[in-house]
Parts: sequence; C-alpha cells; structure tokens
Amino acid sequence: MTKRSRKAFLSRHQDVVQLGASLAFLLLVGLYASLTGANALGLSTASVWLLIISAVVGGYMAMNIGANDVANNMGPAVGSGAMTMGTAIFVAALFEAMGAIVAGGDVVGTIKGGIIDPNQITDPALFAWVMFSALLAGALWLNLATAIGAPVSTTHSIIGAVMGAGIAAGGWGLVNWGTIGSIVMSWVVSPVLGGAIAAGFLYLIKRSITYRSEMTDAAGRVVPWLIAIMAWAFGTYMMLKGFSQLIKVGFLTALFVGAAFAAVVVVVVRKPIARMAAVQVNTKEGVNRLFTWPLVCSAALLSFAHGANDVANAVGPLAAIYEAVKAGAIASKASTPLWVMVLGALGLAVGLALYGSRLIRTVGKEITELDNMRAYSIAMAATITVIVASQLGMPVSTTHISIGAVFGVGFLRELLKVNYAKMESVVFAGHQGEDRGEVETYLQRFEAAEVTEKKRMLADMKQRTKLREAAEGAMFAKNERKAFKKAYKKEIVKRSAVLRIVAAWIITVPATAILAAVLFQIVSAVLR
Repeated sequence: MTKRSRKAFLSRHQDVVQLGASLAFLLLVGLYASLTGANALGLSTASVWLLIISAVVGGYMAMNIGANDVANNMGPAVGSGAMTMGTAIFVAALFEAMGAIVAGGDVVGTIKGGIIDPNQITDPALFAWVMFSALLAGALWLNLATAIGAPVSTTHSIIGAVMGAGIAAGGWGLVNWGTIGSIVMSWVVSPVLGGAIAAGFLYLIKRSITYRSEMTDAAGRVVPWLIAIMAWAFGTYMMLKGFSQLIKVGFLTALFVGAAFAAVVVVVVRKPIARMAAVQVNTKEGVNRLFTWPLVCSAALLSFAHGANDVANAVGPLAAIYEAVKAGAIASKASTPLWVMVLGALGLAVGLALYGSRLIRTVGKEITELDNMRAYSIAMAATITVIVASQLGMPVSTTHISIGAVFGVGFLRELLKVNYAKMESVVFAGHQGEDRGEVETYLQRFEAAEVTEKKRMLADMKQRTKLREAAEGAMFAKNERKAFKKAYKKEIVKRSAVLRIVAAWIITVPATAILAAVLFQIVSAVLR
C-alpha cells in the first residue's frame, strides 16, 4: 500500500480507526491494571474487578481530558500558523505525559476542592462507588463535549460529578456549597479577566509595534522585552503549577525565580531578535515571524504544567478507589502509585493523538482568526490569570481563561475595525468631490502613519468637512449615516461558536452532577 493510498484509506475510515484504537487502548489499560495493581493486593475477586474496571474508566477519562483540554494550549499556536497540527499533537502528547509522570506528584487530592465531606461517608465501598460514578460521568460528559466541538472545563466536569454522586450517596448536606458558589463565580470572572488581559497585551503590541511606520525596527526593540515578560510569567507559572507538585514553592519565591529567568532570557534573545528583525519585510507578517519560537515554547510549557495538574482529574478518583479497596479506608488524600500516574499520562497522550485535532481546530481557527501576535497575547493571558487567581484562591478553569482570551482578542479586533472604518469615513468626507486616486493615495498614507500623525490627519479632515458643510450643507443624510454605522459592525468573532461554548460551560456542573447521581444509583443497585 502506497503512502497516498494509506492516507486515503485512513481518511475514509477515520472514525472506525479512532474507535478501534481507543478500545484497544482501554483493553490494554485493563490488562495493565490487573498485572501491576489489582492482583498484587490479594483482594477478593469482586474487589479486583472493581479496581480493573475503575482503571479502565480512569483511562477513558484521561483520554477525554487529552482530547478536550489540551486544545487550550495548542489551539492558538496552530491557529496562528506557528505550529502544524501534527507537530502540535506530538509536542503536546510528549509534554503532557512528561508533566503527568515527572511532576504529577506523590499525593493527589481525591476530594476536588473540598466538594464533599468524606467524613459523612463511613463505608469505604460506598465511597468507592461514589468515586467510580463521578469518574464515569465526567468522562462521558467530556466525550460528548468533544464530539460537538465544545471546549469545557475538565476540572469543573469532575467537580460536578463528585458533587452529584455525593448527593445521591449522602444527601444535600454532604456538599460544600461555598466552594460550589466560588466555582459559579469563576464562570464569569475567569473568561472576562482572561479576555481583558489578552486584549490589553494585543493593544500594547499594536501601539508599540504594528502602529509604527517602521514596524520591524520597533519589533527588534520591543519583542525581546515581550519575550522576557513571557519568560517571567511562565517561570512563575511552572514553579506554582508544575514543580510545586514536587517541592513546595511560595509565591514570592516563584516570582523571584520567574524574574531571574526573564533577566537571563532578555540578555540571550536581544541580539538574535534584532538580527532577525533586520532581515524581515516591514509588514505584520514579518513581525509575526519573530513570535514563532516563543509560541512553540509556551505551548510545550503549558502542556507540561497541564499534565502535572489536570492528570489528577482522571487519576484522583481512581486513587481514592484504589485506597478504599486496598486498605478498606477512606482518605481525603490518597497516595498514588506510579502505575496509576503512568496510566493517566498515557491516556492524556492517546486521547490527544486520536481526537485532539478537532478541539485544537475549534480553539485556533473557528472562533476568530489568529496570528502569532494574537496567540502570544492569549498565552500571556492564560498564565497571568492563573497566577493571579491561584493567589486569590479562586477555583478557575484554564479552559475558561484561554477561551475567554480568544474571545477578548477577537472582540478587540472588531472594535479596532469599527474605529478604523469610522476613520475612513472621516477621510472620505474630507475628500468629498475629489479624484478617487487622490483619496486612495491619502488612505495609504493614513494607514502607514503612526498614531499621533493619524490623529493630526483626522483633525484636518474633520475641519475640512465642517467648512464644506457650512458652505454647502450636510454631505450625508440621517439615513445614510445609519447605514454607515451598520456597515461598521463586522463580526470577526463567530457568535455561533461563542454561544455553543458558553452554553456548554454553563451546563457542565449540573449535567455531570445529574449524570453521576444516576450512575451511582445504577452502580449501587448492581453491587449491593
């Protein structure tokens, strides 16, 4: 079979190949669990099977996390063209697995964010059923969200599932409603904050680089400092959210390490960036090329930190089940054996490789058009928002932050397009009755001018228009002005994608809670 025929075969039978590979992986997970964990404990047959099936569901959950959540890190880099889809999947799978195994931690909290009180469940078997139902409910919901192309929070998925199964097992009093209220608040705060920071960074780039007449010269001076800011943010982020799983790191220590890393980076990259800028064409495309490698590095580092943290959403409940089955006791924090961490890491990588491209494409291309500068702004928003939120104790979702940052970049572009269209109308009004070629020449000068010069040119056009209208009457009727305003409203952000994603966010916790409660009733009826 030739390379072309293999590609055509895979394209025609993609769904079957993906399903077959997924089932094969889950079968291997069951075998792996039976050989490395379950049979080694000397348990009863029923307990062994519960642990094996739980491991399979944990692998299924890890696959869905890889398919859905990793798009937040790789989507902007792919959408901007900094990375190809194949490269993104390879880099993300590698660094997700490394993060899960190397920095996943020896201890994984099984009761996510204090959602339920384990002291109110005295039966270890009942507790294991709660965790099993939550794990399966979270995985099923993520599978559905991935199928419809909606990036949702994997953390919120497991939180809602644990809450629902806990209520089914022990009643409403089992739930920590204060934590649930904080989560609901984060649905609004985290995407808004992420969008505002991303828009702020993009506007800073425009004012300091792309609004200059000599863009590449400005980029040679500014980009090293932007890369240094990124290095500071990622250094701090990795210390707080990645390596803190291995060693405890204080906030001030993390900031200091990030600042030291940034100082080294700015010294190293200043001259190479200046040389690269000197040979680029004086266009936005030339400036974008300077952001390519910083974006690749940021995507890899985000994937490492994501693997270190969010693998707990898959193996945390599994660790609780393992502890309950092995020791016959309930632990709010369960020591996680290496075989469980490896299972989670492999699940993240397999899910990403098989199904991750769809959500990467949604985040990177279907919401708004991205380039390297916009993708840089999104990466900065994600890291800074997570750092701020972690210090404020807010249970934010990296998915909500990243998607909110994409929205923020898109809506800023809409605002700037509207403003530029209004400026063009002022220029046309000031040149009313003049030759079209002269107007177009003026527009080219206007577009290339720096911000202060644009303001001066607009003031000149407005003055010319006022003088003409005073002598000849208003140039445009009221209905014509309304038509102009309507024409300004160009939708750069796709509203259908926004509505689909926000709707999925809102219903994630209640949907997984109801599903987990139903599954708990089924599991308890079968196993009693």
